[in-house]
Amino acid sequence: MSNSTISPKARFSAQVRLRALQSDIMELILSRDLDAGDAMPTESELCEVLGVGRNTLRESLKVLQALGVIEIRHGFGMFVAPSNFDALADGLTFRGRLSLRHEGLEALQLVDIRQALEAGLMGACIAVVTKEHLVLIEAAVVKMEQLAERGEGFAEADAEFHRLLFEPLGNDLLMNLMSVFWKVYRKIHLQVGTGGTDLMHTASEHRSIYEAVAAQDTPRAAALLNSHFDGIRAKIKEFVEAGHPHTLQA
Repeated sequence: MSNSTISPKARFSAQVRLRALQSDIMELILSRDLDAGDAMPTESELCEVLGVGRNTLRESLKVLQALGVIEIRHGFGMFVAPSNFDALADGLTFRGRLSLRHEGLEALQLVDIRQALEAGLMGACIAVVTKEHLVLIEAAVVKMEQLAERGEGFAEADAEFHRLLFEPLGNDLLMNLMSVFWKVYRKIHLQVGTGGTDLMHTASEHRSIYEAVAAQDTPRAAALLNSHFDGIRAKIKEFVEAGHPHTLQA
């Protein structure tokens, strides 16, 4: 039977079975106490243990590979994948950019989440940041100020500033999530455009945040971080309201 003749109900049922199989494979990884980098059972063993055919198994394995759960090394076998947030970043970027062609809701929600994450953790960061680390944070600010004076963008220095703010927490998962949100945020920012951006004002905002952190003024630092995101939020709304989908960059 060709794909064109498969009923929607049958296709839905097949998708449900595949999702269930993917869940079973992940449960098997957990039940065997496998860790990132550990070898997975062979296809033959998985087929026997899970009671499925090889083709069905391979379909699920491809999905799990795309999700970053497993890693297939041709000629070597299958392994539990190391932490990889690329799939999450790609998915969120696509949803955010797609929303710009409509109401922009998901793009705005992504900005809201990043804002809540950073402002909410500001107090915890201030509690553990050292004088030595403050020197690194200020260096990122100085870099932004120097580039702004020359009329040059400073996306990398901006990203470094935000990364350094939260690095003292020593939370690898947080840093990975922040990296994901930064990639998404930058893509959306590039798509919306940076026309009219006041580089000196933006650099000044970062200087004020740094000074509040250095002074251990948590309420002010959090408030400054909250207002820091108003610019991109306004640009997203302006872009959507103007209705210029034909100007979106690839």
